[in-house]
Amino acid sequence: MARVYVSSVIGAPVARVWARIRDFNGLPSWHPAIADSRIENGEPPDRVGCVRDFRLRNGDRIREQLLGLSDYEYFVTYSILESPMPLSDYVATLRLTPVTDGDRTFAEWTAEFVCDPSREEELVGLIGRQVFQAGFDALKRIFGAG
Repeated sequence: MARVYVSSVIGAPVARVWARIRDFNGLPSWHPAIADSRIENGEPPDRVGCVRDFRLRNGDRIREQLLGLSDYEYFVTYSILESPMPLSDYVATLRLTPVTDGDRTFAEWTAEFVCDPSREEELVGLIGRQVFQAGFDALKRIFGAG
């Protein structure tokens, strides 16, 4: 099983960062790769089980299902249902932790998935850089670097 782990420090209190990312339909408001998003069947974007259908700026379409969300522990966990990437069994978690020294936020984004072993290094790098780190870089532009 392939694993991706990316972490960063964002220069804002955890509650402010969480308010931006907790909306499962809100990716276009902070992630530069996302063009638009909608929650299927009109469900609330914080209901576990809801499905977001979004389009990347390059035109690719991805569908993901919300598996867990905690306003207490500041995490969102989701799985990919459909993607142009050659992988399966993808589950990811974006977690925030308060950094009390300076009232900053420690952010971690992890994923595990199954893929052809010959593509693992490529996919881990792609997801780590173009999805996770790009998202953290955008949040740091919004809130400030840690």
